[in-house]
Amino acid sequence: MKQDRSWFERGVLAGLLLLALFWLLPMLWVLALSLKPNELLMSRADVFLGPPYTLENFGDILQSSMVFRWLGNSAIVALTQTAGVLVLSSLAGYGFARTEFPGRRWLYGLVLIGLAVPGQAIFIPLHRMMATLDLQNTHAGLILPGLAAPFGVYLMTQYFRAIPAELEEAALLDNASRFKTFWRVLLPLTLPAQATLGIFTFLGSWNDYVWPLVIATKPEMYTLTRGLASMQSNYAQSEGLGFLMAQAIFAAAPVLLVYAFFQKFLVTAVAGTGRR
Repeated sequence: MKQDRSWFERGVLAGLLLLALFWLLPMLWVLALSLKPNELLMSRADVFLGPPYTLENFGDILQSSMVFRWLGNSAIVALTQTAGVLVLSSLAGYGFARTEFPGRRWLYGLVLIGLAVPGQAIFIPLHRMMATLDLQNTHAGLILPGLAAPFGVYLMTQYFRAIPAELEEAALLDNASRFKTFWRVLLPLTLPAQATLGIFTFLGSWNDYVWPLVIATKPEMYTLTRGLASMQSNYAQSEGLGFLMAQAIFAAAPVLLVYAFFQKFLVTAVAGTGRR
């Protein structure tokens, strides 16, 4: 019986490894093409497995004096938006889960309706609002719309509801204020949910292209995704397939580094959320 189980576990592991390799193939293909001369790729499309290799495509990206400005803009927007979403979602989640106030159910229902509204549907009124407030081509214009996170409010509300009420009641009986109870007792218990929400908010903000395309019209205010796209006027036909793939690698590299650094926190967060 144990031997059959061992063979079964090995088969499952082998299947998972094959699926992982299959999933990684497009990424490896992009990396290989980014290291190929554009002239070679224009003549042949089956040369990504062998030499020659070159870093010229990445050098062409770095030759733009605006690249590091775009990188800084993306970092500012992604980090600020992540921090704002965590703060607002935690406060709103606690309010919906632990307090009673007139219209709470109706207001929470409106938040849930926000999950069903696609972002593209509100681009025009949102852009007019930012233009009226003179926030076009500003960091605030890039950041503020992303702070409205219905999923974050929903996630934190459900997580706060899962915490036993006796913990809060005990703190209140010890004459702790409601804010102190929230800050010292309940909020530390939601760290797995906050880690999950923070990582996905950061990734979504970093990879966002459509909203920066709408709100940022000056090159100095481009995010990295918007700026790199502006360097590619006609995709592979104009700049070369290798250069196009190098842009994809350059834009994804910071996200991969963040994931590598916070990998254990992400695993812990997902496991903690699953136990809830």
